[in-house]
Amino acid sequence: MDGEMSAIEEEPISFLRPTPVSRVVRIAASPKTVEFDLSRSALIVVDMQNDFLHPEGWFPAKGIDAGPLLGAVPVVERLTKLLRGLGVPIIWLNWGIRPDCANIPHGVVARGTAYGSKPPGYGDLSTNDRGRILVKGDWGSQTIDDLTVGEEDLIIYKHRLSGFWDSELDSVLRKKGITTLLFAGVNIDRCVFSTLQDASFLGYDCIMVEDACATSSPDFVVQAVKYLMHMLYGVCTTYENILNGTG
Repeated sequence: MDGEMSAIEEEPISFLRPTPVSRVVRIAASPKTVEFDLSRSALIVVDMQNDFLHPEGWFPAKGIDAGPLLGAVPVVERLTKLLRGLGVPIIWLNWGIRPDCANIPHGVVARGTAYGSKPPGYGDLSTNDRGRILVKGDWGSQTIDDLTVGEEDLIIYKHRLSGFWDSELDSVLRKKGITTLLFAGVNIDRCVFSTLQDASFLGYDCIMVEDACATSSPDFVVQAVKYLMHMLYGVCTTYENILNGTG
């Protein structure tokens, strides 16, 4: 027994965590300039996937104009490249549901089917022979080819508007010691803002990169999101501000 104890003392299980070297940056933002530590930050890119953005995806097939959403694509590409080069983790947060929708409430499934002109909806076969709509592993759940997903990036799938609900997102971020989250993607007033709100409720500091976000909703909805950001949830900034503040 004593010998076993000695062996344990000589070869301990390590609970130590590496302490990152702080890299504090100051970024122009609204309503105020913001300071944060790049070494404890991550970029969350929301729903930049085929079923929403590709011409043969679910949204366009239902008559929803993806044009406004595509405007964010080149900014997201530049932003991910910049932050990846600075060692900031990039997390692609995509819809990726069970094909049987067994864990999605009936009301959510009904709204997903009704949005736009007609079915199909969550989990159904697409009308363009592109697999099942938003199902994890199928074409519609994959990030569009116009964006570069780095080997070191992480992909996390969700099945609600908020990426924190019933997913591993929070666990992944906490293991990495992340305290500040930057947000990009679509739609700014739906999945981006829902995820950002939950992040704030969970104690993360939130930065919305507004020109790396887009929506098919009217502009007054975007203005409402920005108003709430300024009042309650964090700050808004742009790609150029981040580029200038980290250069």
